[in-house]
Amino acid sequence: MRINFDSIKPVYIQISEAIEDDIISGSLTEGNAAYSQLIIARELSVNPATAAKGINVLVAKGILEKQRGSSMVVAYGALDRLLSERRETGVNKLISNLVLEADKVGMSKNEVIEKIKSHYNGLEGKHNE
Repeated sequence: MRINFDSIKPVYIQISEAIEDDIISGSLTEGNAAYSQLIIARELSVNPATAAKGINVLVAKGILEKQRGSSMVVAYGALDRLLSERRETGVNKLISNLVLEADKVGMSKNEVIEKIKSHYNGLEGKHNE
């Protein structure tokens, strides 16, 4: 987990997004323990309250939950919720920004599509290694 202390994005949001990324990547799995606020605080050299705030963002979204007698766990269904959310909000926002920027610099729709295809082709090579 990495935090950019120079970012305008609050540290607690970066923490919640980093945990989400770990769920999406499979480093954290549904039904299993998530990171504790004390471990996050110690490893990132942040206040435990800041770590707790990042965790609480995910509790409020139903991504993490407290299990009786143990620490926070990744909620069942969390991965599907995160993927759906990222597809609907994150990817759509990126596409909107891409189209606006391409229009500003005079790129045609076909040029943008070809650039996207080129990047996907590069990813396919990485997945096959």
